[in-house]
Formats: sequence, C-alpha cells, structure tokens
Amino acid sequence: MRQCQLLAVTYSTVSRKASCVSQHPLEVMRVLDEGHLKYPFYGLRRLRDWLEEHGQAVNRKRAQRLVRLMGLSTMYSWKKTSQAGTGHRIYPYVLRNLTITQPNHVWTADVCYIPMAKGFVYLVAIMDWA
Repeated sequence: MRQCQLLAVTYSTVSRKASCVSQHPLEVMRVLDEGHLKYPFYGLRRLRDWLEEHGQAVNRKRAQRLVRLMGLSTMYSWKKTSQAGTGHRIYPYVLRNLTITQPNHVWTADVCYIPMAKGFVYLVAIMDWA
C-alpha cells in the first residue's frame, strides 16, 4: 500500500485479479457463427431463435451485442442488383463458344472459408478445366 502511495497509483489498480473469460459467451459465439454460416439471410431475431433451438438461450440485446462484436451482417438481395451501373463496361463471356481440348488452356480458382475449433482457415483450389 505504501508503494502505491509513493508511485501515486491507486491500490485497486494493482491488487485487482485478472478475470477469466467465461466459456459461455465463446460457446454462444461459436453456435452463432455456425448459424450465420448456414443461414446468412437470417436477421438478428431469427438468429436469436435459432440459438434457442440449439440450446443457447440468450436475450435479444445480448445476441445483438455478440453479433456486433463478431462483425456479422445479414445478407439479402438489394433492389436492381443485376442492372449495370452508368459508365460501366459490360465484358463479354469469353468461354461461351470455346471448346477446351488440351491441358493448360483454361484455369479456374475458388476460395472457401472453413470454420475450425479455434478460428478458421481458407481453402484455395486452383483447377485446370481440361
């Protein structure tokens, strides 16, 4: 206590024990992430109901805080999404009448998000169409 007075530091900042994070919010966040990956079009209230169906009963405000903390957002279709913007060039589909007869002629790539027990990984696949 005397050392804290000499350093002009309050005793409560030094003596406070570190609080450990409960496993409950982490489990709720894992189930929430699983639900969002399966149903990205679900809103907050439907996600909360989905949590309850899977044994994680939380209220709307807590679900809202966790969704905001995780950075999740609902995906839904916007109006007029297939209309080209003004001034944007429309590129032709160059593979329409192309016959792929040999290797190294046409390549494609895809990226996939895979949730793991402690985080996530990206799976990248590069394929030759031949």
